[in-house]
Amino acid sequence: MTTTNQNPLAYLHDQLQEMQVKGLHFHLRVLQGEQKARAKFDGKDVINLSSNNYLGLTTNRALRRAAIEAIRTHGVGAGAVRTIAGTMDLHMALEEQIAKFKGTEACVVFQSGFTANAGTVAAILGKDDLIISDELNHASIIDGCKLSKATIKVFRHKDVAACERLCKETENWPGRKLLITDGVFSMDGDIAPLAGLCDLAEKYDCIMMVDDAHASGVLGRNGRGTVDHHGCHGRVHIQVGTLSKAIGAMGGYVCGSRELVDFLYHRARPFLFSTGHPPSVVATCQAAITLLDSSDGEKLIKRLWANTRFFQRRITKLGFSIGLSQTPITPIHVGEAAKAFEFSRRLYDAGVYAPAVGFPTVAEGKARLRAIVTATHKRADLERACEIMAEVGRGLSLVS
Repeated sequence: MTTTNQNPLAYLHDQLQEMQVKGLHFHLRVLQGEQKARAKFDGKDVINLSSNNYLGLTTNRALRRAAIEAIRTHGVGAGAVRTIAGTMDLHMALEEQIAKFKGTEACVVFQSGFTANAGTVAAILGKDDLIISDELNHASIIDGCKLSKATIKVFRHKDVAACERLCKETENWPGRKLLITDGVFSMDGDIAPLAGLCDLAEKYDCIMMVDDAHASGVLGRNGRGTVDHHGCHGRVHIQVGTLSKAIGAMGGYVCGSRELVDFLYHRARPFLFSTGHPPSVVATCQAAITLLDSSDGEKLIKRLWANTRFFQRRITKLGFSIGLSQTPITPIHVGEAAKAFEFSRRLYDAGVYAPAVGFPTVAEGKARLRAIVTATHKRADLERACEIMAEVGRGLSLVS
């Protein structure tokens, strides 16, 4: 028998080379210090338009104090999966707090927003069931749908009429049916037509599920999300959110009925097979929800929206297209992926960090920069960022 030293992963080299030729290859920017509106990446001070830290809570003093105190009282780790010995009193208190905040019976916290989506869909549905999904739903929803082995039907983005046609075609489906959407779409910044989708879910007997990752802390009263924003309380069976964006820490959650949460305790694989959150993270999230649900939280959200309106007005006046964004997520449409990545690189060199997004995150030919404004951006920094974008954009013939 002969052996060779051939590397079975050699094909990855060829694919990476192809990315470089197309101008799509990137390296990870390394943040040195705190996640702030002005930050240092790879040793360079830049205006940071790349973070999901909508309210600036990653450096909030009250959250820091809560994390430190939890380490003193509960240690640095949970030590086990939640179903064995890893459920602490802090975990239960956080879940009760989130459920109350969202206006639901119960809540379960997952290790990330991705696992919350994927683990929930895969747990509640099977091969005999049906999923009706918006075409621009997040990858975690798409992966959860595939893991469930259910039949998947996709409707045109935010098109309620197209969704109803699918609901009508499958009206007599013998299994369970799930209608699922993002609340805020992460690459376009637009908001789902949730009330219309709830109407369809009720009319055609579907489970209604929304992923509020980018709406949590941004939309609705004190950041309660799209369900509150649209006045759809009691009409959405499953609400998913994140603790790693506006909340400033890490994790995801699922809110709904007590029976839903109890079922996920028993069947959601990410919950069953992952260690519970460290006490410091749990306490940080508790402090963040407390802050959100206060006048200080309300002020932060108002500042976030004031900065968003200012930045988006300036950008569009300069000639950039931000599509149909309705939130602090501000896509700056370029089209050609190589040009989008070059735009991002030149902006970084000039002092603005706004990452480019290309295929497969978005469709080919629809590459863009995704800028995100936060409550903690100073007006002067946003003005300077717009000036730099205009100068660099003119050099690439993106604006005149």
